[in-house]
Amino acid sequence: MSAMESSGHLPLWLKLAYSAFMAVLIPVYWYFYGPTNFLYFCDTALILTLIGVWIESPLLVSMCAVGILAPQAVWVIDFLANLVGLPFTGISDYMFNPNTSLFLRGLSLFHGWLPFLLVFLVWKLGYDRRALVAWTALAWVLLVICFFFMPPPRPDPGLTPVNINYVWGMNDNVAQTWVAPWVWFAGLIVGLPALLFAPVHFVLARTMPPAPRAA
Repeated sequence: MSAMESSGHLPLWLKLAYSAFMAVLIPVYWYFYGPTNFLYFCDTALILTLIGVWIESPLLVSMCAVGILAPQAVWVIDFLANLVGLPFTGISDYMFNPNTSLFLRGLSLFHGWLPFLLVFLVWKLGYDRRALVAWTALAWVLLVICFFFMPPPRPDPGLTPVNINYVWGMNDNVAQTWVAPWVWFAGLIVGLPALLFAPVHFVLARTMPPAPRAA
């Protein structure tokens, strides 16, 4: 067997390459943003994917796919719109902030390629239908932590993570005022699984090979 092959479904080179990226991202993000940055859905998915590729867990990679494929698609669209000078949702505006180092912004490009990696991983390992319930439960825990314990929006947060997972609205500088904060939060609790997670679940369940059943 080649040194760059794996005894499982995933090639060793892929596991090593992803691990090398994470070996850079985790300490850099921890230093500049702090540990609370890993409460973001996308960053939580990065860590779960790292574990998932090494133990070749269909459940872990399926959870991450269910949780971030739709939001990351919006990020990619917004990023491309920003590139041509047509801001869309604003969620990728930080990528064009000259006050943030190019290196940090370069690391954040994972938002663009991670969805494609997850689709590949699910295709190789199979889709685990338990992913929708598992990711939804995890997302609810993260939302509760972010709403009740993490900083709300502020005018000049710098690199400090605020409004994590948009629990106070879509703007990191000021909280939304359309509805009461608890109404917005309840909308996330109900709306994210119904409008983002479930549709991806049904698409993956119909288009991807099923995960093998445990013996």
